[in-house]
Amino acid sequence: MTARIGVVTFPGTLDDRDSLRAVRIAGAEPVSLWHRDKDLHQVDAVVLAGGFSYGDYLRAGAISRFSPVMATVIEQAKAGMPVLGICNGFQILTESHLLPGAMLRNNHLHFICRDQKLRVESADTAWTSDYSAGQEISVPLKNIDGRYVADERTLDELEAEGRVAFRYLDGNPNGSLRDIAGISNAAGNVVGLMPHPEHAVEPLIGTGRTDGLGFFTSILKKLVSA
Repeated sequence: MTARIGVVTFPGTLDDRDSLRAVRIAGAEPVSLWHRDKDLHQVDAVVLAGGFSYGDYLRAGAISRFSPVMATVIEQAKAGMPVLGICNGFQILTESHLLPGAMLRNNHLHFICRDQKLRVESADTAWTSDYSAGQEISVPLKNIDGRYVADERTLDELEAEGRVAFRYLDGNPNGSLRDIAGISNAAGNVVGLMPHPEHAVEPLIGTGRTDGLGFFTSILKKLVSA
């Protein structure tokens, strides 16, 4: 049976088609999910794609968190379904309290768009098992509300429990505390990051490398072996 991976589209989502393409390139069946539909249509995993859902009104991800689809995503994530939040999707995951912390305006107050070098800190999640801890990768980054913050106790817990998934290298692009680019929940099925792995899955586009493809092959292997 082919693994089915859903990608949610909210009003203002920009990168849903890119994420669907990444899923297909990895070998899984991509499934489009609409924000007003609570039915996940029997998918095995969910991607919350990047963009500016609801125009980032109130706060980035704050309105999307209350979309009908998110009630099901939250329920299923707590039951173990793998969920990946990319950029705006990461913001939605923090607003949904599936991941701790919050995303604030970049410390330099400007939108940033560049290729970003990252270090893989954890290969023990559902979305990172095809990487190695310490591996360095490069994927595109594009955001204005990308500064990850949390209180010191939460940051210490993330560090101690191995839940920092990625860190920025060669300069912190947005002021994120402890250079954190991505984190996971305690179970490792929910991962959020600000950079865009879906833009680095084939040599023709993005960075010209395929460093982001490992997110999608990781989850495919996990689902097939389950």
